[in-house]
Amino acid sequence: MSDYDVIVIGAGPGGYVASIRASQLGLKTLCVEKETIGGVCLNWGCIPSKTLLRNAEILNLVKRAGDFGITVGNIRADYAKGFQRSREVVGRLTKGVEQLLIKNAVEFRQGAAYIDNPNQVTVSGEQYTTRNVIVATGARPKVPEGVLIDGQIVMTSLEAILSDIVPDRVAIIGAGAIGVEFAYLYQSYGSKVTLIESMSQILPKEDEEISKALSRSFRKLGIEMHTSTSVSELVCLENKGRITLDSQGTKKEFWVDRVLVATGITPNIENIGIENAQAHITDGFVSVDENLLVNGKNVYAIGDINGRIPLAHVAQAEGVFAAEHIAGLAPQPLDYNAMPRAVYCNPQIASIGLTEKEATDKGYSVKVGKFPFLANGKSLTADEREGFVKIVGEANTGELLGAHLIGHEVTELLGELSLTRALDGTTQELGGLVKAHPSASEVIKEAALATYESALHI
Repeated sequence: MSDYDVIVIGAGPGGYVASIRASQLGLKTLCVEKETIGGVCLNWGCIPSKTLLRNAEILNLVKRAGDFGITVGNIRADYAKGFQRSREVVGRLTKGVEQLLIKNAVEFRQGAAYIDNPNQVTVSGEQYTTRNVIVATGARPKVPEGVLIDGQIVMTSLEAILSDIVPDRVAIIGAGAIGVEFAYLYQSYGSKVTLIESMSQILPKEDEEISKALSRSFRKLGIEMHTSTSVSELVCLENKGRITLDSQGTKKEFWVDRVLVATGITPNIENIGIENAQAHITDGFVSVDENLLVNGKNVYAIGDINGRIPLAHVAQAEGVFAAEHIAGLAPQPLDYNAMPRAVYCNPQIASIGLTEKEATDKGYSVKVGKFPFLANGKSLTADEREGFVKIVGEANTGELLGAHLIGHEVTELLGELSLTRALDGTTQELGGLVKAHPSASEVIKEAALATYESALHI
């Protein structure tokens, strides 16, 4: 008889959720974590970064208090104090996850886990037998070859999130979600920010119109952006970094106080024995089948390690799926085209489904509807006029192929779009919903109406 029904390796968003769901389903579950419960997301990623970004948002709101008829004195921004608030939020949530594991009767071990074979895992020298294994070891920042992370001048997001100092001048290599969030954060506190992206647009995975809109916003803030540009040289001298850019043969050199490397992720597959589970590695990630199985039998890989979509909520969904599959249920297959995405700079970016270009490239007959927040009553009352909603619909059936939003707190509008996708809803149904007035969600209704030339307020 096995010691456990399930051993989960990793207690990040995917791992701890998989552990809780497995235990809820009556499976004897062991969760193993070598570092801190909550993983990167809770400790060094999603949660602390959004806390810091909220601080920046408040700072920028105070700066324009005069627009609301409020006079304030000299504004002093204490980044170190705001940083401390971020760590307090992390501590509270970490304790919350610990209590959830206890409440749901999940056994927990602190230590490094190693898969000896598909039915045996060693944790810090102790061997345990198990019927199933869920690998949820996550990922770490990807560092380009030849770049040395010293934690003082050159950092990844892991070091930057733990620094209570704002650099005077900073270069950010990589303009994905992490890059643009840090760009907004640092600029808000007075940094001179240079954002560098090798692709042709910032936020390369987002809709082109959204990227262009964010570029305009950042340009107004004074953030310097270089797209289709690589870093040909990075040298650290006398507590400064000298960067040489190469934009299609044109060179540019400048000095900064900090270099933030935000060039993607690398899965944590070393020293966990994944090869003993007959795993296949593709481009560094663990290949899985439609049931998230590594070996087709009893070893699952969820979250960033499998390379599907490296987002915390996707890992959680995969964790629930794996646990229910082990329990013999028939969990609904995950629709990766319907996974919401969110970026928390200001203006925020929110998206789901296909971009306009992706839909066209896939052969769909596309009909696009757009509506600006400038024409929305609630947005005007809040003096948050920037941005728009773009709906990508199938011209003949009205199928919601994608939705792309930029504006104040648009990440909070993703819920109804996710639900529409899950229920196979149409743009006509979205446009027919009665929305509270005034509310920001009316913009979604109007954009949906615009896909069939029926927008009412523009």
